[in-house]
Amino acid sequence: MRDLVVAGGGPVGLATALHAARAGLDVLVREPRPGPVDKACGEGLMPGAIADLAALGIDPPGHPLEGIRYLGGGRSADAPFRHGSGRGVRRTTLHRAMSDAVAAAGITVSQLPVGEVENHDDHVLVDGEPARYLVAADGLHSPVRRMVGADRPVEGNRRHGLRVHVEMAPWTPYVEVHWARGSEAYVTPVADDLVGVAVLTERQGQIHDLLAEHPLLRERLGRRPLSRTRGAGPLRQRSSRRVVGRVLLVGDAAGYVDALTGEGIALGLAQARAVVEALAADRPERYEAAYRKLGRRHELLTHALLRGSRHPAVRRQIVPMAARMPRVFAGVVDQLARPA
Repeated sequence: MRDLVVAGGGPVGLATALHAARAGLDVLVREPRPGPVDKACGEGLMPGAIADLAALGIDPPGHPLEGIRYLGGGRSADAPFRHGSGRGVRRTTLHRAMSDAVAAAGITVSQLPVGEVENHDDHVLVDGEPARYLVAADGLHSPVRRMVGADRPVEGNRRHGLRVHVEMAPWTPYVEVHWARGSEAYVTPVADDLVGVAVLTERQGQIHDLLAEHPLLRERLGRRPLSRTRGAGPLRQRSSRRVVGRVLLVGDAAGYVDALTGEGIALGLAQARAVVEALAADRPERYEAAYRKLGRRHELLTHALLRGSRHPAVRRQIVPMAARMPRVFAGVVDQLARPA
């Protein structure tokens, strides 16, 4: 009987498989899509993510990131990273580097989806095949989360993300967050000649229309053509629990608040490390507590920023307040960016 099946071959699923192999577990990855897989993503790796990747021997090429910059209402505020540099990395580049590491470790990747899950006291059946554990890393709209009854309804407004690339030299070593009345635009240098632009909004629309809300950014981009648009959403997802018998949820499959603070990959990589530590000890229940501890800073700060930004008067003051209180702004960014 195999020790572990991982549903999902994105960055978090592959990191889970690599940690499991290092812990001596017999692991199989189930991912139906041939790689490298592209998706809507801000593509900025925080210092914590870089540290977790380095621990796995993964060093993807990209563009150095020195911090976060907020812009809006004619003001700007900078928060340099305090615990090392981040890196802007194309999603496909990251996936390729991690897939190469998985192949080098001798981990099998099966291009089959997980279609049926059945929990038992001492094993889980994955499409009829027994394994000691199943880790679901199958994304925002996780089929496994639904199969095991851990999906929770989400109320209120729903946000979506769109991402494009623009062929141009980066003008800043920061991730720029441009605040407008109805959306935020994230600018991430991902190569010496390529910049990623992601827009988060509750409003449905074409990327050109959404970027029109950000005149400073539109002026910077000029008339350069945009790449194909990738979309994701609704972003807010909830799970009732992260451990359901012999099934454990990591990454976006475990629940997602919003991409507003930009450390989704870093948090997912930390969860991958924590879930394997629990499984290697044969104590899956430990992961629930580890999950809550890892996500506490992220959830509190993201929820607070989301709630505040829904009020127009508060939203208009976010960048000016960050500019007036640079130490506070830098401290918040540090809480989100530092290694877990």
